[in-house]
Amino acid sequence: MSKLDTRKKILIIEDEKNLARFLDLELSHEGYETSVEGNGRSGLDLALSQNWDVILLDLMLPDLNGFEVCRRIRKEKSTPIIMVTAKDSVLDRVAGLDDGADDYLVKPFAIEELLARLRALIRRSEAGQQTKKAEQQQIVFRDLIIEPQTRTVIRGNEIIQLSKRESSLLLILIENANTVVARDELLKNVWGYNEEVATNVVDVYIRYLRNKIDRPNRRSYIQTVRGTGYVMHS
Repeated sequence: MSKLDTRKKILIIEDEKNLARFLDLELSHEGYETSVEGNGRSGLDLALSQNWDVILLDLMLPDLNGFEVCRRIRKEKSTPIIMVTAKDSVLDRVAGLDDGADDYLVKPFAIEELLARLRALIRRSEAGQQTKKAEQQQIVFRDLIIEPQTRTVIRGNEIIQLSKRESSLLLILIENANTVVARDELLKNVWGYNEEVATNVVDVYIRYLRNKIDRPNRRSYIQTVRGTGYVMHS
């Protein structure tokens, strides 16, 4: 099995010493950076005081049980949590997931399954972080500042609110600046290419968009290419 390209930090909160030692050795061998805590309260403190890529959390812990540890972590952090426990009833699984766990693995388990679940959870977490980061970024196009997350355009001192489809159209055109984007392509990406939606709906929404972002008596940001589609020149 290949090593991870970057060392991910895994916190193991497990009071069963032999299992904790086994997980520590196996995860370290796979290239993870690990820390082990055998107490619910100290595990919670460590979970909140440092940044972790994943937390492996037992339920039956001294001082503070895993359900409570999970609930308290979720009040402050979105760190992915896998509950690793011998409690295998449906009610326990539902309680764990409802308390904020991202996955639930019943003991005994194959280490290969745990490793696969870890990789999948890290991939989902990283994808979510990238999406959130992209949404929070501002896009600057000429004298326009676009904030995708709030679907707003800032033009000078004016804040312009766009609808979801107006925002999607604008972002596609900006992403393809200086390239003509066909009406069919816009229809497919914004409306999902529903055959019941006529292609002229694109023209209608482009008109809405122009009315909002264009300056009076100035050339439109969005140029029509007759018979083809639209283009925005940088």
